[in-house]
Amino acid sequence: MAPSPQSVSRGMPPLAVAVVGAGAAGLGAALALARDGIPTALVGRHAPVADGRTVALLDGSVRFLRALGAWDGIAPHASPLAELHIVDDTGSLFRPPPARFVATEIGLDAFGWNVESARLVESLRVQARSASNLTLFESDASAAEFGADAVDLTLGDGTRLSARLAVGADGARSKLREAAGLVPREWSYPQAALTTILAHTRPHRDVSTEFHTREGPFTLVPLPGGHRSSLVWVMDAARAETMAAQDDAALARAVETRAQAMLGAMRLDGPRGLVPMRGLSLPSPVATRLALVGEAAHLFPPIGAQGLNLGLRDAAALRDAVVASMADGRDPGSRAALAGFARSRSRDARLRTLAVDTLNRSLLTGFLPVDVLRGLGLLAMTTIAPLRRIVMREGVVPRLGAPSLMR
Repeated sequence: MAPSPQSVSRGMPPLAVAVVGAGAAGLGAALALARDGIPTALVGRHAPVADGRTVALLDGSVRFLRALGAWDGIAPHASPLAELHIVDDTGSLFRPPPARFVATEIGLDAFGWNVESARLVESLRVQARSASNLTLFESDASAAEFGADAVDLTLGDGTRLSARLAVGADGARSKLREAAGLVPREWSYPQAALTTILAHTRPHRDVSTEFHTREGPFTLVPLPGGHRSSLVWVMDAARAETMAAQDDAALARAVETRAQAMLGAMRLDGPRGLVPMRGLSLPSPVATRLALVGEAAHLFPPIGAQGLNLGLRDAAALRDAVVASMADGRDPGSRAALAGFARSRSRDARLRTLAVDTLNRSLLTGFLPVDVLRGLGLLAMTTIAPLRRIVMREGVVPRLGAPSLMR
């Protein structure tokens, strides 16, 4: 239960940290800080959306969720991703053979675990409700004022609170980012991603398969039970709207055809969603008394399982920065305390954004030299074992600057 506005606004010193945004990245950041005894507020309504979206939690993210105590609630509903297959289905004159990546080659049982997004958020929420040093405010922030010594937040229910550091985890249209005067670079693609959950007659055998097509990636990711998978189908935006409007049987047949019947007959087994393909980046995820995490700091298409995993790395890295600054008696909202966080997260976000953007645009171009370069890269990863292992490790468990709770 949220404190009354009077009890928060009168005569109380600022909290150490206020996290604004109750999605996975915000919940992860708040729990990581609170577990180290840092007085933290989590501001935001819990409003999960049923759109058939799942998230492939890579190995570092699983380690982070274990540290937060949330993994036990997720594991029974998650499916391991033991192998990744990539199939060039562009129709190009230069098409490499299908590529196969196996987790055991880099010493892992699985690259990650696929789970419905709503399940992930609810498991984190359960931990947040009982966490020490964490106060929940079930209302969105309506205004923020950044001062020399504190951030003053006004919530939609009239509650006011102050914190030495505000964490913006309030999504791609972040109000905190806007209030701090940070202007992102934004772009869009002529595509949309159709998402849903499917049941199929053939087992997936814990294999995630990604078809590269001229409209974008078409990806089937395993779900528990052996005969269910989640779909992320990137295609032309107008066609995606038409496809999303089809009845269940017609859509299932279209997916089955696109998947070359590799999983047998299909039927829809969950809600469907339509995700616009957009991008967003910032030169730096910090400002005066503000640190941005998740989609408030970076946004790119749902390709390669990078988006949410990057947001969870933001949360884990912010915890390291705040804990280190407070252990040294420094102000956690100062620029000096956040400088290392800003450098590492900017570098990580730039690399992931570049990789996803380059892959997506290379599929759309239809220019043979680009096809050749993309195909040679995939062929090199398939045939050169040391290179393949380096790419797999960096994609799943980044070594450079990995936050302590992900090591």
